[in-house]
Parts: sequence; C-alpha cells; structure tokens
Amino acid sequence: MQKFDPWSSKQLDSEALFKEFGVSQLKDSWKKLLNHYLLERNIVVGQRDFEKIANCIKKGQPFINITGLAPSGNMHLGHKAVIDLFLVFKNLGARNYFCIADIEAYASRENIETMDQARKIAANNIAHLLALGLDEEDIYLQSCYEPRYYELAFEISKKITKRAFEATYGHVDLGKMGSALLQYADILHPQLEDFEGKMPSITPIGIDQDPHARIARDVAKRLPYNMEVPSFIHIMHQSGLLQGTKMSSSMPDSAIFLNDSPEVVKAKISNAFTGGRETAEMQRKLGGKPEICKVCEILKFHYPNTQELQEIVFSCKKGARLCGETKKLTIEFLNGFLKEHQKKVKEKEPIATKIVFGKRKKQKQ
Repeated sequence: MQKFDPWSSKQLDSEALFKEFGVSQLKDSWKKLLNHYLLERNIVVGQRDFEKIANCIKKGQPFINITGLAPSGNMHLGHKAVIDLFLVFKNLGARNYFCIADIEAYASRENIETMDQARKIAANNIAHLLALGLDEEDIYLQSCYEPRYYELAFEISKKITKRAFEATYGHVDLGKMGSALLQYADILHPQLEDFEGKMPSITPIGIDQDPHARIARDVAKRLPYNMEVPSFIHIMHQSGLLQGTKMSSSMPDSAIFLNDSPEVVKAKISNAFTGGRETAEMQRKLGGKPEICKVCEILKFHYPNTQELQEIVFSCKKGARLCGETKKLTIEFLNGFLKEHQKKVKEKEPIATKIVFGKRKKQKQ
C-alpha cells in the first residue's frame, strides 16, 4: 500500500486515493454548485463526505471552513490553489478558520531552526493571504491561540496509538507526531462549544494531506463531544517546473513564488519543461503535448478564463501554437497578476505583523 507523506516534496499517485484509501469522486451537481474553474478543470479530484456540505449550501445552513498552511518559506502558486478553494467556501457563507501552522513548520521542517523564525515567515505568508482575499478574522496561529485548542490536541493524543500512526504515515518521527496532533485539533476544534459548536465542516486539502483526514475522521468519532465527522475536498498539487516534483518552498527552482520579480518569472518560465517537439517544424506537424507541459499546467491552475484556456490548449495540440508563444503569454499573465498582488501585500504587511505579534484571535463569546 502506498504511503502518502504530507511533508514530502515528491509528486504522488492520486489514483491510490481512490483505489486504496476510499476517497470518492465529486458529483457533477456539486461541481456546478461550487461554480469555480478549479472544479471545471478537474483540479479538485476527490472528496470525503461532501454531501453534508452540499446540503448546507443548498439550504443556507451554517458550516465550518477550515484549512491552513505551514509557513516554511515564501508562498508560491501551489499554495494559491488551496487558498482559492478556501475562498470558494468563504464566499458561500462558511464560518472560516485558516490556520498558520507555525508550530508544525518548526517541528517538521529542517530549514526552520527557531520558533521566532517560523513566526517571521508566518507574518510574510499572512500578508500574502490577506492580499489574496482572506480577512484578518479568518486567520489564527498555532503558537498563539486559545488554551482550549491545545487541550483538545492532548485529548486527541490519547485516542491514537503509536502503531496506528506508523501504519498511516510510515514513521514515528517525534516532531511530525506532535505537529500532526495539532493538525487534528485544527480540523476538529471549531466544533467545540467554545467556538462554533457541532456542525458540518469542510477542509480543503492537497492530496498528500489525506493521512491527516483519515485520522481526524476516526478521532472525531471517539472524542466525547458528539462531533460531526469532518468532510474533506481534495485538490491536485500543482507540479513543479522540474519533472517529478510538486511546487515546494524547499525547492526554489521548482516554483513560481508570489514575491518573484518579473525577471525571475521570465527566466523560470523560459526554462520550464514543456515536452515540446525537437523543432518548430515537427511541432507544427505533430502538435504539442499540453498534457505534460508545465507551462500549460500553470495556466490550468490559475488562468481565470476557461474558454481562452481551452483555445490555447487546442491550438497547442494542433501545432498551431508553439511553446515559445505559450511561454510568452504565461510570462505576461503571471507578471501582470504578481504586480498587482505584490502591491496589495505591501499594504497588508502592518495587519499581518499585528496578527502574529499583537493580540491573538479570541474565542466566540
């Protein structure tokens, strides 16, 4: 059985989610309900128990929206896709919790040597989150939160055995075990009476995070709080610009970072793998291979106009468009987006600093 490592930078076989771990496909009616290009383009690939969330949306009933990221470095386009999905549910009226997992980053990432370093990276990441559309009240830090949250993490620790952890993750690394307990608390704590109380919850996750989903769903049934078993929706990881990798902060050459300069973006896209033919003549005769092209994948994940994207892919397959043309379009698109985004980040930096180093988020009164 394949082990999914949530802390790895390697690409994973998504088919194993369905064959071995019981993840289900999304119904077409749910894709229409959410009405976002991430679902139109089959970037969102699976779900656990999503019907409960679909029913809440249809009936206008409350539900919890909880996800997060570990601040291990600069944010990149691979992070943005999960944030975009979080915003889909936020815009549908969810009660929102976005975790900045600074303790997890410190405990499980070798490049983070102190908690102070993790918090400084967190402040930078939060400025990007605010620029992308999150609100200040959506965000909390693992290291600076309410005592009830930490109590829940310790309660959860008594519901998981070493054997179960090792069977799920393939190891018993102490730092990762500790950070995993906080991740389960992240997913489950909004249902405590101190916060929202019992209600359906949705957690958008990358496919590599499914081990956390399986254990959190199991633990929810064994805690003495009559919780709803949490639901999950799975998004494909955007692969890196290098073959065989996902975009990762630990592999700078694999990613387009949200603070990259126009020159850096141009250089990275110009050198990205496309799978193009040996010559322009062969490309025009045989057509391109957008299904393995890293540049086309960036457009698939982030280009907002689906009709224009379909035309780009079709003309590539026909051989009417060469790789250089697609790279030029992608460079212009990304640099246009990043110019506006980076301007917003500068405006949000004081708020991000206050979130990390000022008052912590309060529980529901």
